[in-house]
Amino acid sequence: MPRELLPNLAVRDLERTKAFFAALGFAFNPQFTDGNAACLIMNDHAWVMLLQAPFFQGFTSRQLTDTSTHTEVLLAFSCESREEVTRLVELALANGGTAARPPQDHGFMYAWSFYDPDGHHWEPFWMDPVAVQPAG
Repeated sequence: MPRELLPNLAVRDLERTKAFFAALGFAFNPQFTDGNAACLIMNDHAWVMLLQAPFFQGFTSRQLTDTSTHTEVLLAFSCESREEVTRLVELALANGGTAARPPQDHGFMYAWSFYDPDGHHWEPFWMDPVAVQPAG
């Protein structure tokens, strides 16, 4: 059974954050979405929990990261094509996100990144399937 990954991110305005990711075409699992949290669906085995900052703080004894000056994590996720990478970043920038880095074209891999409205660093990427053949 594959492991499932659920990173949790603190957000300042849950409704604004949900609207941002909905504009990018993402959906939420209503079973795990309420006034304190939203479960952003990445795929069948990966979700991101978006938690109101005071609610998030209840899960840690450490101070929250100031994402306006520090990067807590880089959230890279695969796309089906270069065009999808470009479309997602352009949608992010048009809906309240900000540019993180310029596009990176390595031939076999293409990536471009943005910060969401809460300052979290996202990097959609595409990798040529021929370049990632299983070792064997």
